[in-house]
Amino acid sequence: MPTSVRSSGLAFLRACIPALVLLVFSPKLSAQAIDSVGVRAQGMGGAFTAIADDATATWWNPAGLASGAIFNLSAEYGRLDDPEHERGGFAVTIPSLGFSYYRMPVSEIQPTAVSTAESGAGRQDPGTLTVRTVDLSQFGVTVGQSVGGHLVLASTFKIIHIEDGTSVAVDIGALAVAGHARLGVSARNLREPTLGEGAAAFTLTRQVRVGAAVSPLASPKLAATLAFDADVLEKPSATGNERRMAGGAELWIWNHVVGVRAGLGGSTVGDSRMSHSFGGSVMVHRGMFVEGQFTDGSDTARKGWGAAFRVTF
Repeated sequence: MPTSVRSSGLAFLRACIPALVLLVFSPKLSAQAIDSVGVRAQGMGGAFTAIADDATATWWNPAGLASGAIFNLSAEYGRLDDPEHERGGFAVTIPSLGFSYYRMPVSEIQPTAVSTAESGAGRQDPGTLTVRTVDLSQFGVTVGQSVGGHLVLASTFKIIHIEDGTSVAVDIGALAVAGHARLGVSARNLREPTLGEGAAAFTLTRQVRVGAAVSPLASPKLAATLAFDADVLEKPSATGNERRMAGGAELWIWNHVVGVRAGLGGSTVGDSRMSHSFGGSVMVHRGMFVEGQFTDGSDTARKGWGAAFRVTF
């Protein structure tokens, strides 16, 4: 092969390598933590799929609308420690209809081309990966339908916006209730929406979670609930792939005036990335609660705190 042809071919390959790497990594590894909404849910370590009996059912499990009070309203605010970001939301629901708005940080892993020097000539090194964090805004409408006396099916239709990208998405959920036991499943981002174009595109991956809960104590004066959640699918995150499991407990005392809760969660793939959470609620007026939660542990993506005002009757 002539030297000039070989040199031209090598130059062409060097020029194409960054583009090829960007093409290979074009489906962004996006992380939208399921348990990033709901002060009660976060206080239980993220074990809330089978409970979802307040306005945050619009996020956690749409089917939970039918098992809650006649009217639910929730407004919340929180902060993540690393990186430091704000998050918040508002939701209002009745048994068959809900409206919600949430804003939170989401992260992705993407390749970047870094210029280096080799034999006095510049070239592109495509092997560098960086974490990009942006704010996501989501407006949702939730509708549900009972199937018999023990099963509810529901969906949340969402408009999602990130920077200069907007898309629509759908979540679905199911909840089965029998006595003091509850089983739930929720699936988020069924069509895996992509927001934006080209190198700035951001894809929200599909997430499926199952949960179970039991209330061994349930009376007007005292109530206790134990819950367990598990991801069905392995999902990417800014700290590595994870498939999360969580367990939590909630106790209401003094005629449901005070509630305390705690939870523990971690990943079953890769690094365990454990987190532990604590939270509480105080009734300030009939049906009105002030709530808070704190999360710590080795899972840096979930460390932070949150506060909420909740109305239910």
